[in-house]
Amino acid sequence: MEASASILAVTSIFGHPRDPRTWSSAPANVARALEWRGLGIVGIDVSLGRLHYAVFAGAHLLARHGRLRYSEAVARGPSMRRYRARKLGNELRRLGIGQVLHTGTLDMAPTPDGDGAVHYLLCDHTWHLSLEHRPDVGDYSAKAIRDFDELERDAYLACRHIFTFGEYVRQDLVTHYGIQGDRVTAVGSGMGRVRPYTGAKDYESGRLLFIAKHLFSEKGGDLLVEAFRLAVRERPDLTLTIVGSEKAARAAAGCRNIDVRPFVPWDELESLLRQSAILVQPMLNDPWGQVYLEALVSATPVIGLRRNGLPEITQDGRFGFLVDWATPQAVADAILDAASQPTRLAEMGATGQQHVLQNYSWDHVGQEIFDVIVEGAPLARVAA
Repeated sequence: MEASASILAVTSIFGHPRDPRTWSSAPANVARALEWRGLGIVGIDVSLGRLHYAVFAGAHLLARHGRLRYSEAVARGPSMRRYRARKLGNELRRLGIGQVLHTGTLDMAPTPDGDGAVHYLLCDHTWHLSLEHRPDVGDYSAKAIRDFDELERDAYLACRHIFTFGEYVRQDLVTHYGIQGDRVTAVGSGMGRVRPYTGAKDYESGRLLFIAKHLFSEKGGDLLVEAFRLAVRERPDLTLTIVGSEKAARAAAGCRNIDVRPFVPWDELESLLRQSAILVQPMLNDPWGQVYLEALVSATPVIGLRRNGLPEITQDGRFGFLVDWATPQAVADAILDAASQPTRLAEMGATGQQHVLQNYSWDHVGQEIFDVIVEGAPLARVAA
């Protein structure tokens, strides 16, 4: 079947890319933005089942890649990458599609030159960047770290163009992986359905918010609970609402002034973002954090760790408080500092909201990608 240049495949290894629950809804939102511009979009799900992981686990162990704890370690190996890539290549040929936008590297063979397709990539992180703050880095052997890094480099080199959420990721692709600068564009991201809020806010209330529907510990939940125990001793009027899971409820058991809500409908979540004075989200290794954008568009400043995408999102602390150390005392100090400055919080909320509205939307992401894929824009542009 002859490939059509007006059709683009969008892939995901975590489920169907048109499903808004897949990877923080990024694939679905990008697909919709590109479709709105007249590009035909076909979503391809290249997720695999447990049996596949069991089969490829043997290859992982034989390659001496370290202890086998996470399915990610198996997925990063060359055997599963090639399997996914063959599966995807067969589907592209069946559908007659000649170009594909990946939302990660794990469905790309090291040299995907056998499928005849043009490959693009949208990513929020790199393997190299993740190593600095990975809590599980000790589970990987030195050989695995080197091997996976080379596989990532090969995948990047095979892409015609790479789109990143953050400029800091773009810089790593250029400096560490050796990708030409004009082949990488920082496009930012959009967010969920949170609407901008321009109503009155009480920044003196001491109302704090934390959101983690999954990965409670990884998103800083345990760290925050311990920090809040310290902060509330100094400021007994502080309150913390945690939108989380049963694990969140167990972690917060016995701690005063914490309200845990395992599930809330979207309207209630939006209301909590608007009512809160500060979003406290000390994520240990989240590469970007769309929840920060959702808070800022609600005129709610943020507190988080000075790592990964948060310094870029907050313009190095203009719209939030950056914590240098992932310790309960450091986070508690940041909470007390922020809560004591309601006027500054109001200024941060207003300027942060304006910044997000001007620079971050899925429509903007879609336009940037469309310009490169369809219009052939030769120069990378950096998100403001």
